[in-house]
Amino acid sequence: MSVGVIHQCLFLGRPQLSKFSGNKSPFRLQRTKLGFDSKWVTLESPPKAASASSSSVSGSGAEYSEQLLGAEPKEKRQKIAGIDQDELLDPAVLADPDSCFCEFKGVQIHHKVCDAESPTHNLSQDQTSSQSPYQTKKIGLPMILLHGFGASVFSWGRVMKPLAHVTGSKVLAYDRPAFGLTSRVNSFEHSSSVSDDRKPFNPYSLMFSVLATLYFIDFLAAEKAVLVGHSAGSLVAVQTYFEAPERVAALVLVGPAILAPLILRKVAKGNQSGREDEIQADSSNSNSYGNPFVRLFNIFSNLSKYIAQAIMRMVKGMVDMLNSLYKKALSALLRSAIAVMLVRMVIDKFAIAAIRNSWYDSNQVTDQVLYGYTKPLRAKGWDKALVEYTAAMLTDSASESKPPLTERLGEISCPVLIVTGDTDRLVPSWNSERLSRAYTWILP
Repeated sequence: MSVGVIHQCLFLGRPQLSKFSGNKSPFRLQRTKLGFDSKWVTLESPPKAASASSSSVSGSGAEYSEQLLGAEPKEKRQKIAGIDQDELLDPAVLADPDSCFCEFKGVQIHHKVCDAESPTHNLSQDQTSSQSPYQTKKIGLPMILLHGFGASVFSWGRVMKPLAHVTGSKVLAYDRPAFGLTSRVNSFEHSSSVSDDRKPFNPYSLMFSVLATLYFIDFLAAEKAVLVGHSAGSLVAVQTYFEAPERVAALVLVGPAILAPLILRKVAKGNQSGREDEIQADSSNSNSYGNPFVRLFNIFSNLSKYIAQAIMRMVKGMVDMLNSLYKKALSALLRSAIAVMLVRMVIDKFAIAAIRNSWYDSNQVTDQVLYGYTKPLRAKGWDKALVEYTAAMLTDSASESKPPLTERLGEISCPVLIVTGDTDRLVPSWNSERLSRAYTWILP
């Protein structure tokens, strides 16, 4: 009898449990005395998992109601190499306290200058150098540092003060266009805005960097300067010498990204031997001039030479036309939205890995180093500037009118120092060694 009463009471209590299952107030533990045998029955609250599931269902219902009401979901912020791309800033805003800017041909060039007599110079370095048994004579010439591809003034941060102490003069490093904190400009708009009778230079071209280097020599109020180029910056240093050899005191090339010539040509200085060959050729021609067969052979030889030259001019014209069309098509493709998207994808996938791979000991790549190298990715227009730089390098027509660089290395007469690393992963040491032999192959 008592058992039936208890069962009936529990059955009658179940609708109440289902009724309050959706209520926010949880059940409390209650002990109730039922029936005639004084049995105690405990009513427990529903499990926490059940309440959590009910709240999640209600939450999803709230999100669904927001979608029905037209509320827009929050978009994910786009990042490239860990850098937020939704809040890009002007390069001047990202500048350091010791950063400087100057305008050159419509481009705001970011640079830093370190003076040997600067009060911020580390005194411990002065004491260490004074105690060194090898005293270096100060050259008294300013030095300009040229960074490589993907680098900036940040790359020279650790060596600017020591170099200023050694030279006893100012050391300047600047960001080439498309890198660092130098302003990003549209090459087409820049060309149309420059009011100059001469053809304006593409700010992302090699010649622009050469002229900027010469500008900074004047900026330092010096007649000559020592140019230090690292990787692709070595190409700028060498081309600057060929543009104005009287302004370059010496060249220091660190891991130069310049392809060394495969064949080293040995050329003797002076024209005495050549003059002797010309005299012998003239005497042989005078002896054979009276022979009619020789004269007939010379006529046919000259005629065939003229025909061959005419054919070569026609072929060269066709090649130049095809090359021009190819460069225009390539330039249009590289400046398209597809190229910008590809650049962003490549930087996002390989930028951090490339920075670590560039260091001999990747454990030395700290967060501060990564921040310094990825800081330009916070500047407005960095992706389009890289595309413009790539297009300028691949379609550069200014260098076609000059002999190849590998054939002109022997013309350099100033002192050249080449620094290489045995375990360099980007520029192999054997290329630097061959390049050093190319500079000294011409006999004095």
